[in-house]
Amino acid sequence: MKPIDPALADRVPPGQVLTEKFPVLTYGGTPAFDPATWTFRCFGLVEHEVSWTWSEFLELPRVRVRSDIHCVTTWSRLDNDWEGVSVREILRHVTPRPEARYVLQHAEQGYTTNTTLDDLLSDDVVLALRHDGRDLEPDHGGPLRMVVPKLYFWKSAKWLRGLEFLDVNPPGFWERAGYHMNADPWREERYADQETDAMQRMRTEAARALRERR
Repeated sequence: MKPIDPALADRVPPGQVLTEKFPVLTYGGTPAFDPATWTFRCFGLVEHEVSWTWSEFLELPRVRVRSDIHCVTTWSRLDNDWEGVSVREILRHVTPRPEARYVLQHAEQGYTTNTTLDDLLSDDVVLALRHDGRDLEPDHGGPLRMVVPKLYFWKSAKWLRGLEFLDVNPPGFWERAGYHMNADPWREERYADQETDAMQRMRTEAARALRERR
């Protein structure tokens, strides 16, 4: 870690320190990648459910973006170069229904994390295949990870395998363990505080029951 240059202070959220390294933080092991069986699926409240094979996904148009990373464990890494498929390109294929307001990211080993659909519409949100000019390393989520720069980095799921479009906002893996549902670094939304796991589940179940009664 290194002191924050005053010229960069407006890019570093409260409570964060800068690093030039790219720390590896993973719950569990790194999954194996088999391009022959890998698929990426979009489903739920969409007009067209779509599933891509690895070779098909590699044919999608790509973008390059530069963005900063802010991890909930208090490190930040600036000026990361990403190459991959924009979420807007994915939405062009699936067309979310009007009632779809949330997206649950599905990754290897049953990992999930939740975001609003609006969170994924920014120009710098990308399904990343490459980082800093190289294929994304397995320990950092390769072959494919979500990158949502404006949120703490646990909202950028490693080893991404699908997006589920929803009209409710169910907590994902870390959210069920007490992490914040929104994860805005500038508001230091690290943990749920008084909003317990049980309260999050109750709110989600109540919203689903209301939807089913309509």
